[in-house]
Amino acid sequence: MNVRDKVLIVEDDEGIRKFLSTTLIANGYSVILADDGTSALELVPSHCPVCILLDLGLPDIDGNEIIRSIRSWTSIPILVISARTTEDDKAGALDLGADDYLTKPFSTVELLARIRTALRHARTPAGNDELSLTGSYHVGELTVDMRKHRVFLAGRDVGLTPNEFRIVSLLAAHAGQVLTYKYILRELWGPAASSDNKILRVHMANIRRKLEPNPDEPIYLFTEVGVGYRMADSEDFPPDSHI
Repeated sequence: MNVRDKVLIVEDDEGIRKFLSTTLIANGYSVILADDGTSALELVPSHCPVCILLDLGLPDIDGNEIIRSIRSWTSIPILVISARTTEDDKAGALDLGADDYLTKPFSTVELLARIRTALRHARTPAGNDELSLTGSYHVGELTVDMRKHRVFLAGRDVGLTPNEFRIVSLLAAHAGQVLTYKYILRELWGPAASSDNKILRVHMANIRRKLEPNPDEPIYLFTEVGVGYRMADSEDFPPDSHI
């Protein structure tokens, strides 16, 4: 199953928006489009893009406010694409949490390279040494490949959906630690996410059916009742153990 990385384009100029969309689709991405800040803030938690291309000069909300709002709850890469060229503009956006700043006009080659770099950094979380070094996490027969955006069990792609992969990769980045329901919901669906973890339980049930040899006796994804979930780490698989 080949899952396309989804990029949110926030740009009020129709011509530039169309150019960006066409370029990304031709290079293997899927896209979501927003022509103002209000729409962008609604689309981020509902569509969970892997990267945001953001124009600062929006008709309703200044792009810097968009950065500040998004950074209050998620580390999704934000690549600013703007006609503002001063050092203060660039420093301001980067200080607020933008990952990169590209000045208009720009080349397609540079745009795609900047996106690849942002995604590469995002998929090697500093919280997990193995992920930081290799871009993948291994435990037992399970491999979470952050670069390919795929999960393998005994070498077989298990075919996770985009949201299922986001859950698994978040847990893998904190393997061995219990992540609370509230933390997972906030990281993946934003600060306005419902406190009802029903949607999370449904996703986890589907993930376990795909990952666990016996979903009723999990060995990779554990539930801490009333608290949250934990991904197995090396301590769950001692050297002399056999699956």
